[in-house]
Amino acid sequence: MKVDLCLPIRNEAPVLEINILKLFRHLESLKTNYEWRIIGAVNGSSDNSVAILKKLKLQFPEQIDYLEISAAGKGRALKACWRQSTADILAFMDADLAVSLTGTSQLINPLIEDRADLVIGSRFVEGASAQRSWQRGLISKSYALFSQVVLGHDKSDLQCGFKAINKATFKKIDRFLQDDLWFLDTELVVLSGLVGARILEIPVSWQENRIGKSKSNINVLKDSWSFILKILVFKKQISKIKKCLGNV
Repeated sequence: MKVDLCLPIRNEAPVLEINILKLFRHLESLKTNYEWRIIGAVNGSSDNSVAILKKLKLQFPEQIDYLEISAAGKGRALKACWRQSTADILAFMDADLAVSLTGTSQLINPLIEDRADLVIGSRFVEGASAQRSWQRGLISKSYALFSQVVLGHDKSDLQCGFKAINKATFKKIDRFLQDDLWFLDTELVVLSGLVGARILEIPVSWQENRIGKSKSNINVLKDSWSFILKILVFKKQISKIKKCLGNV
């Protein structure tokens, strides 16, 4: 069994080497019964992220790799990474490692053990913790609630950057994944539900963890309005997707 862990990277040089090695050492400490590989998907970066990953790949050629994508976008990076992967399980986490790595086994093992087809981290289920401003927490919860009402899902946290999917499920939904930015998380969860995937939501410990940056690449208010508009557009697309899947 093979697992690829993708980290979308855009101008993350201040945290990149530290965090890649932190993830590497954590995975080594787990002594897993599956093969794993860390892939840095550098997208639209103007810093030396690629150079850092090249150095790490030379040190650990079997377990660290990278992709260069000219245009920026988390969704674009993830799709490029997962489409070229030959792994059985495709995972991703944010490069700042805001989610504690203690949740890695909880993310991967249900897929290895065939107890789920998609596992998503949540900052809002019982057992989770999140250190963030109340404004950001309110926006995230409001977004989840709005998307539940409009899109008809029951998940508490669509945007947490900590997810894993088996390759079979990804292949079923890949052609319907359209967003190149942050809305891909929502597409991933909702489309997986449409194809009957078993979706497991797990509690995570989340903490803002930026080195050399005052904030993440997300503009909270601007992107929140963008997500709302995308939800409404996606709602219209779902009926067509259901026809393609034979669900109507």
